Amino acid sequence: MSKKACCSVNRKMLGIQGKKTVESEASSETVDRKHVENLIPLQGGKFYMGAEDKESFLADGEGPVRKVTVHPFAIDKYAVTNQQFREFTEATGYITEAEIFGWSFVFHLFVSEAVKKTVKNVVQGTPWWLVVEGATWKHPEGPDTVIDGRMDHPVIHVSWNDAMAYCRWAGKRLPTEAEWEYAARGGLVKKTFPWGDELTISGKHQCNTWQGNFPVENSLEDGYLSTAPVHAFLPNGYGLYHVVGNVWEWCADWFSTKHEETVNPAGPEEGKMKVVKGGSYLCHHSYCNRYRVAARTSNTPDTSTGNIGFRCAADLV
Repeated sequence: MSKKACCSVNRKMLGIQGKKTVESEASSETVDRKHVENLIPLQGGKFYMGAEDKESFLADGEGPVRKVTVHPFAIDKYAVTNQQFREFTEATGYITEAEIFGWSFVFHLFVSEAVKKTVKNVVQGTPWWLVVEGATWKHPEGPDTVIDGRMDHPVIHVSWNDAMAYCRWAGKRLPTEAEWEYAARGGLVKKTFPWGDELTISGKHQCNTWQGNFPVENSLEDGYLSTAPVHAFLPNGYGLYHVVGNVWEWCADWFSTKHEETVNPAGPEEGKMKVVKGGSYLCHHSYCNRYRVAARTSNTPDTSTGNIGFRCAADLV
């Protein structure tokens, strides 16, 4: 199978058109910035973005390696958690796109036998993704599951549109891809991971990815089958936790494989897919080697899955 197979699944594959998200009134107003304690100010500057080594997916636009300048900004040390997203929905009454559509994509090993019997659709070529009715951020593996005990895990089953609505409520924004990669590198130059070039250090895992035989058996060498708490593992040199592995993270940019701007790039003005970065707990070297800081993929703004979340950024004031 292709190494691309586990990386991206979207509503477009099933021929379903997007629906407008119900946004709260608060999302379009000026509000006090929420959870400022999580913001890490970064001075910005020049860095080497991208990769073009033997592990890279050049068709994804990872290369060429280029010197990029980002302006000063701040970024959250953690991905947005279930607890934080619940605060948002309780304050605003916001309804996510997964709730509006009535379903989301769930990895097959997490779905109960009872719910599997109700599944009507799978994505051709990626049968491990099930279309589960009732799967939402509150019910991550289907209607018979809850997030109790996982409030410090990253919120999942949130679309790019949902992430944007949260950011507006929180007085923040999504990071650009360049900001995300600058922050994820943690000050290291041209390294594969936020901690260096080797996936493990002295045999110890540094992030939550898949070990074993994907997609049927996870040996749990890193301690997690699905999502991990956002503070699991050590932070990078800038103090950011879990920027690779755990969950893919939405970025602000429209996706393109051309990189024309090198000063505070924000991507093309329009497009069909949004950039996601960082890989997830489903990434494995044999299929989806995208838990590298330069790796990237894309998804439609209305898509939600069990392995996509986000973290917020903000302008420095």
